[in-house]
Formats: sequence, structure tokens, C-alpha cells
Amino acid sequence: QVQLVESGGGLVQAGGSLKLSCLASGRTFSMYGMAWFRQAPGKEREFVAAISRSARNTNYADSVKGRFTISRDNAKNTVYLQMNSLKPEDTAVYSCAADPAGSISSRDVSYDYWGQGTQVTVSS
Repeated sequence: QVQLVESGGGLVQAGGSLKLSCLASGRTFSMYGMAWFRQAPGKEREFVAAISRSARNTNYADSVKGRFTISRDNAKNTVYLQMNSLKPEDTAVYSCAADPAGSISSRDVSYDYWGQGTQVTVSS
């Protein structure tokens, strides 16, 4: 089992940047496919980005392509989400998730472990 703790959220103006981090417990972090999802008030959870075990492959939602970058450091048990050119519609609680099967699926049912989330608010 793995525990996930996100950090790095906050309030930023439109056009600004934030970098989220997700620290995982345990020794098997490198075996997990990792992803970021987000959920805005009154909306369903939405896929943002995913990264494979070795970081060789990534997957992005169309809404964030070219603006967000997912990365990972297996030595630090951490996955990151660099968010640039932020828009008010990016406002949401961002959560990281882990898939022991190592996929980079955009479906939330593929992920077994979830963090509590960190709030990102983008003002116009």
C-alpha cells in the first residue's frame, strides 16, 4: 500500500505558474504509474496528466497540453505537476493517484491509491 501527500497549491493570478508535488510513502514508488486529477466545485473529477514508471511515457488532457508538465523523481518518491499559463478554469482541488499496474490511463478507476488533494485557485 502507498500513501500520497500533495503540496504546492495556492492562489495565483491568471497567467501565473504553480508547481505541485506528490510525495509517496513506501519502497515501490517506481513500480507505479502516477497521475494527477482535479475536481472543481460541482463538477466531476477530471483527468489532468499521467506518467509511466520510468517517465518514458506521458499522457495529458487536451485542456492542459502545452501548459502543464508532469514529471517524477523515483529517487525522491515524488511526482510533480508544473502548471504554466494558468487560467481561472484551472481552479480545482488537484489530487495525485497511483496505479500499481503501471498504466497511464485517463480513467480514475484505474488508480488504487489517492491523496487528499491540494487546492489551486486562479484569479482573473
